[in-house]
Amino acid sequence: MSHPTPRRWFAWCRRHTRIGRGVSFGTTVLAAVLVLGALLLPDRPDHLDPAAFVRLPAEGIVLAALLLVLPYRARRAVAVAAGVLIGLLILLKCLDIGFYSVLFRPFDLVLDWGLLGNAADYLRETSGRAGELAAIAGAVLLGVAVLVLTTGATVRLAALLVRHRTRSVHGILLLGTAWGTCVVLGLHSAGRPVAATLDADLLGDHARQVRTSLADARLFGQQAAVDAFARTPPGRLLTALRGKDVLFTFVESYGRSAIEDPAMAPRIDAVLKESTAAVRAAGFEARSGWLRSPVTGGGSWLAHSTFLSGLWISNQQRFRSLTSSDRTTLTGAFRRTGAWRTVGVVPGVLAAWPEGRFFGLDHIYDGRHLGYHGPDFGWSQVPDQFTLDAFRDKEFARRGRGPLMAEIILTSSHYPWAPVPRLVDWAKLGDGSVFQPIRRAGRSQEEVWSSPESVRAEYRSSIEYSLHSLVGFLQRYGDRNTVLVFLGDHQPVPTVTGNSPRKDVPVSIVAYDPEVLDRISGWGWTRGLKPAADAPVWPMDSFRDRFLKAYGPRPGR
Repeated sequence: MSHPTPRRWFAWCRRHTRIGRGVSFGTTVLAAVLVLGALLLPDRPDHLDPAAFVRLPAEGIVLAALLLVLPYRARRAVAVAAGVLIGLLILLKCLDIGFYSVLFRPFDLVLDWGLLGNAADYLRETSGRAGELAAIAGAVLLGVAVLVLTTGATVRLAALLVRHRTRSVHGILLLGTAWGTCVVLGLHSAGRPVAATLDADLLGDHARQVRTSLADARLFGQQAAVDAFARTPPGRLLTALRGKDVLFTFVESYGRSAIEDPAMAPRIDAVLKESTAAVRAAGFEARSGWLRSPVTGGGSWLAHSTFLSGLWISNQQRFRSLTSSDRTTLTGAFRRTGAWRTVGVVPGVLAAWPEGRFFGLDHIYDGRHLGYHGPDFGWSQVPDQFTLDAFRDKEFARRGRGPLMAEIILTSSHYPWAPVPRLVDWAKLGDGSVFQPIRRAGRSQEEVWSSPESVRAEYRSSIEYSLHSLVGFLQRYGDRNTVLVFLGDHQPVPTVTGNSPRKDVPVSIVAYDPEVLDRISGWGWTRGLKPAADAPVWPMDSFRDRFLKAYGPRPGR
């Protein structure tokens, strides 16, 4: 049995000591990079660039100074607390980035937790139950890992500061002086100040948001208590539309960008001109304007509720309060008269929808009851053309039917616009199987989202498809008693809008009877299906009252 010689023993020790020191140094560097990166991480996707991380964070300098002067036990406790806080800030910033990417606003710490459930539903519908569970598990594990890593990194750096106290003091004084100099000189990097207070500003913004959100329920209650049409007798509602089929149709994500963005405007402009000519040839006329939606990127049900209720429904708390009230909705007003059968066509709903009763709908056709047996197209379960034809088949063909009022939600232009359906012969729609080859030939989500240009192109194609479907339906099945009101519910996601802050959506009223449009002659709307750039922009919650006043007597008379 051989034994190591003393020379070999000391060589082994030196070699492994160097390895240990290398590992220790590497770990310290990673800890510093993690903490510094966390403090400088922006909360908006459009700010995620290298320049964002070439700044001096005031919070890091103050934290380092504090850890240096505290006694051992207090220092360790503060380091742990700071590490947890930094980890939570990372998670909050990631939520903000996600919300800015889709809804173009930060995460609301009071009101937005329910939307995470909607995100899980979206994953289940697009990726299946396994994909949803995998995403949830991954998010939870990642969150725990972030908290553990930031806490460990902060504790390690705190120990390093004390171990090299003199150098640490000099470094903190140097960084503090540099930070102050940058403030005095107003130095900027890529349009952002080098002397950063990002996390302090972020916490301040969210604190103000929390106060506002907590007070929102009381404010909404005061607004909802005022209902100009609550006591209007049914016989005096909508008298100018008696005998008409009135169809309120929402085109998903049909926003101002589709009409005015240079990359999309030429094609959409051509579709709108062609469609205006087509409806005129069929005997119809149209007037168009703009509405400002309460949301952008998503939250369609909030926009629908705003349009129908005459209240600004900008969050889930307001939506729940609204749907548990007895507010007069636009659709509910038709039902109150007793002069219309009221139906809802909601192909994106695949489960019970109790809110339909609140909106005054006698019957609801959801995605399970339209008779569709073709493929889905991304999130959209039923192509718009089939949705409209199924509505016609189930309602227009009813024997001895009276006037109809319908709320119809068209979903083919819903995010992520992959793949997009195409028009087929209306006579060959059948049960929807005709869409199978179109679905197979369509582009995948991975292909579409490979570049912003590709996303915009497919979004534009989806709007073209929806508009062609709607106008084709009107040409084929509309008559002299048809009144079509159609609008977008919100702007698409920032990838399409280029982070435009505008929330405007187009709205059009199309009618065969000229007296219907004469009633809104004072609105200043544009002739045709394309609203002029300078046409009026109304808040979406103002439409209910304007519409009810235009087509019936004034409230209370």
